[in-house]
Amino acid sequence: MNQTIVLAGGSGFLGKALATFLQQNGFEVVILTRGTAHVRDHIRYVQWDGATLGEWTKEIEGSRAVVNFTGKSVNCLYTKKNREEIIRSRLDSVQVLTDAILGCQKPPPVFIQAGSLAIFGDTREICTEEAPHGTGFSVEVCQLWEQAFFTRELPQTRKVLLRIGFALGKNGGALEPLVNLARYRLGGTVGSGNQYISWLHIDDLNQMFLAAIEDEQLSGIFNATGPTPVTNKEFMSTLRSVMNKGWAPPTPTPFVWIGAYLIMGTDPSLALSGRNCLPQKLLDHGFSFAHTDLKTALRDLLHD
Repeated sequence: MNQTIVLAGGSGFLGKALATFLQQNGFEVVILTRGTAHVRDHIRYVQWDGATLGEWTKEIEGSRAVVNFTGKSVNCLYTKKNREEIIRSRLDSVQVLTDAILGCQKPPPVFIQAGSLAIFGDTREICTEEAPHGTGFSVEVCQLWEQAFFTRELPQTRKVLLRIGFALGKNGGALEPLVNLARYRLGGTVGSGNQYISWLHIDDLNQMFLAAIEDEQLSGIFNATGPTPVTNKEFMSTLRSVMNKGWAPPTPTPFVWIGAYLIMGTDPSLALSGRNCLPQKLLDHGFSFAHTDLKTALRDLLHD
């Protein structure tokens, strides 16, 4: 069987981490990118625009799997233009990848979509895959995204959607800005501190993607997060402890709003909202987590 994995929009933090992991496990990796075509670290980067069919579709033919990471970052101000682009980039990529797979003589056995736990909104209630959805813009984006992914049938291709939590990795990603805050003794509680962070180690996330590729029993929607979510207050306290930093002043909600808009250029809801999610379906399926203790996971990532 062809061992080529196509990572659409895979040039971001999660995509690059998965690409390296897949190479280590004997797969060939192709990344579809809006940038120029090139080869780096034995990974082929193939140009596409994320919306229209083109020469890139040849990479899909006979591939082992397609994993879609495409989508404008939500780490921005939610202006009308940005909202439209956040939605369009996600829906367009799902549609055109579905078109490409339907056009294959030998379609990939599995199509995996990287989704988001944001579909549950801002809640402290425990959220398994069956929990009710929340409200707000981020929830609407996720609902449209998932609907687009599952609406059209792919007769020969299994579909898996991973609602990814707060993935912790080295040198980038969601953890980096929090590390920078703690480094300058600004890593205190954010807002009330009661909002939950559903975290997972990047190693466990990569194993989830591998399971989705190789295990034909996995199909449908899965919460891709760790089994031990914590509050923001607990997360920041643990981070400071691992970094050998003492007490840091909290950032009250009004200051989070001001800082988000004026300094970070992003929507404050990203810092002030949270969700208490569990990977129930993966646990029921027997998935084994390598990292369930936050302090141990942070030590692994921050201390070489």
